[in-house]
Amino acid sequence: MKRYGLIGFPLSHSFSGSYFASKFERENITECRYDLFPIQQVSELPDLLSKYPELRGLNVTIPYKEQVLTFLHSMTDAVKEIGACNCIHIENGKLKGHNTDVYGFEEILNPLLLPHHTEALILGTGGAAKAVAWVLKKKEISYCYVSRSASSSSDTISYADCTEDKIQNTKLLINTTPLGMYPKTDQAPELPYEAIGTKHLLIDLIYNPGRTLFLQKGEERGAVVENGLRMLELQADESWRIWQGVK
Repeated sequence: MKRYGLIGFPLSHSFSGSYFASKFERENITECRYDLFPIQQVSELPDLLSKYPELRGLNVTIPYKEQVLTFLHSMTDAVKEIGACNCIHIENGKLKGHNTDVYGFEEILNPLLLPHHTEALILGTGGAAKAVAWVLKKKEISYCYVSRSASSSSDTISYADCTEDKIQNTKLLINTTPLGMYPKTDQAPELPYEAIGTKHLLIDLIYNPGRTLFLQKGEERGAVVENGLRMLELQADESWRIWQGVK
């Protein structure tokens, strides 16, 4: 029996567990199983690997996408550049880090992009935000991170800096924070939503609920909106291809 799984904490509302269970049933895959491993510290990873030597792959979620790098024996160029890993392939006891978030995000972004989407604001600064930035850089779309705290970094601004003019002139807004995620669905990033118009594209990496308050506020003003469900499906399928050695 080959075992795969997800590490992170907490994992009470995990997408991956139910997705792979359905996939295995749908495709009649009987020699594999997918489990949730809610480890409270990333330092527990070696013990997990020792306990389950049949592990062949792991997905990585909050808060370990960056912390897990020190446990990898090798990593893709994307992981090196981004500094975040959400997929680990385990072969002969060696751990290779991949980032399938970049694949998932690029695939949902491509059909939505229009010529006026030349600048973006990435809400959040974590591992997912860095994957988003990697895709935007590849597509030559300029961007700034938006952080709750002030930063001396030239590519990071605060929410206070997100004025109406800034929002009006930046037509691509991507939320990578957990604000608005179930069960706290009444939350949203603090932005001047009245500055959003019909040329805006709002993407929220949250998938539960399907329409976060962030997306609702954009949709009310005519913006195109997209949640994170399709991205999760795409990155999960890409993880499976990596684990199976399929290019």
